[in-house]
Amino acid sequence: MLTVIFAVVRVIPGDPAQVLLGTFATAEMVAEQRAKMGLDRPLLVQYGLFLRQAALGDWGRSYHEGHPAFGLVLERMPATLELALAGIAITIVLSAVLGTLAARWVQSPADRLIGALSLLGQAVPNFWLGLVLVIVFARNLHWLPSFGRGTLAHLVLPTVTLSVQLIGVMTRLVRAGILEVMHQDYIRTARAKGITERAVLARHAVRNMLIPVVTVLGLQAGALLGGVVVIETVFAWPGLGRLIVTSINNRDYPVVQASVTFVALLFVFLNLTVDLIYGYLDPRIRYA
Repeated sequence: MLTVIFAVVRVIPGDPAQVLLGTFATAEMVAEQRAKMGLDRPLLVQYGLFLRQAALGDWGRSYHEGHPAFGLVLERMPATLELALAGIAITIVLSAVLGTLAARWVQSPADRLIGALSLLGQAVPNFWLGLVLVIVFARNLHWLPSFGRGTLAHLVLPTVTLSVQLIGVMTRLVRAGILEVMHQDYIRTARAKGITERAVLARHAVRNMLIPVVTVLGLQAGALLGGVVVIETVFAWPGLGRLIVTSINNRDYPVVQASVTFVALLFVFLNLTVDLIYGYLDPRIRYA
């Protein structure tokens, strides 16, 4: 992961020293600045120093801010987590309700409508949807703010934009999972005992189809962290995604490396959390 991040950052066109000093800087000034940044050394030497600093938890200082790079990441992370957690919460609630209703009323007009909306949600690009929501609800209707962070109203448009695609994926998955387990023997046994259809659905069907749903949700949550880069740019949300975009434009290597590494580690942590949840959902996994 660290190797890929180091290599990709160096592929970004543009000289960080030139970007920092501006277009009117002389060649001597640029060379002096590159030496201060350590960019005049061979790539292998820079790579070795990068790995050494990463092992020590030192990600260097921002070329433009002058502050520790990891400190800037931690400063922006709460805003990103707020947006991502709100999107995940909305996704879990709406996809569970819509997917369950579609499975319960299979082949009905409601099922077809939910399926069509889910497919549409998956197909709509989030950056386009964000711009449309800004035009409709912020510019024309003046109901919600279009940028910034601070109140619950500021959270609405970015959260909806971020979660629409994930809701479409998860709704279809919940529906398919419930329909699969509803034909199992233990479901027929529960019905034969006289348990109501709602109880059968809630106690037996839903829990036994959660493992594939949790798996996809964990993977999609990681993708959600990557998706905030676009959403935070569209809505000027002061989070980690916007910091990454700004740092790439400024060729601020230390901040880009620290930010992307932090997001990658969060992705790994999410996958580990999903593995641990498996044991809670299915005791057979825990006993094995």
